[in-house]
Amino acid sequence: MRICGIDDAGRGSVIGPLVIAGILVDEHGLQRLIQIGVRDSKALSPKKREELAEQILKVVERYHIIKVQPWEIDVVVERGRRLNRLNRLEARVMAKIICELRPNIAYVDASDVLPERFKQHILEEVPFEVEIISEHNADKIYPVVSAASIIAKVERDREIKRLKREYGDFGSGYPADPKTISFLKGWIEKHDLYPVFVRKSWKTAKEILKSKGGRDQRILSDYNRTAKI
Repeated sequence: MRICGIDDAGRGSVIGPLVIAGILVDEHGLQRLIQIGVRDSKALSPKKREELAEQILKVVERYHIIKVQPWEIDVVVERGRRLNRLNRLEARVMAKIICELRPNIAYVDASDVLPERFKQHILEEVPFEVEIISEHNADKIYPVVSAASIIAKVERDREIKRLKREYGDFGSGYPADPKTISFLKGWIEKHDLYPVFVRKSWKTAKEILKSKGGRDQRILSDYNRTAKI
């Protein structure tokens, strides 16, 4: 049996991409994941995630990673209610991963408050028969999802490190991080517009832009200009 696990990293961040990863294993591979000690990526140190990610990629038959860039999220969010649109976006991306890996059964960490609805949104996008187990905190329950969460988090960590090398230390990239907020305020004071790696549709970003008197950025028309900053 082909078994897939899918999870995301960076959903709530105001800086950087949303990374969604899927892995494919058989029953033997699933047992190997348990043996190497995979668990929820948030409970692991960055060093341990890196170590486990290397081992996971030796176990899996296949894996697939999709990075949803901030401007892609902005376009979706600006068209409707943020959470509803973001949930549908994640469901579509997870469906693409399922189509790529073609499992018999897929375990996914449900982004929607209603896991069954999230499952149906995924199934709408998959043109073949597949069983989907959609649950909250699936990364804590199912080792195959834990492994996917590790791969997603490691990949996002690498993206964040790359951005920091180019633009400076902005902390975790999450709205609750004072260093992230300080970076955003400083950027607006200097440039008057957000860079392409910031999710301009996020409430945090909008409030900072307004408080600092920066130029209102229209998601579609300003993309080409901000990409050059």
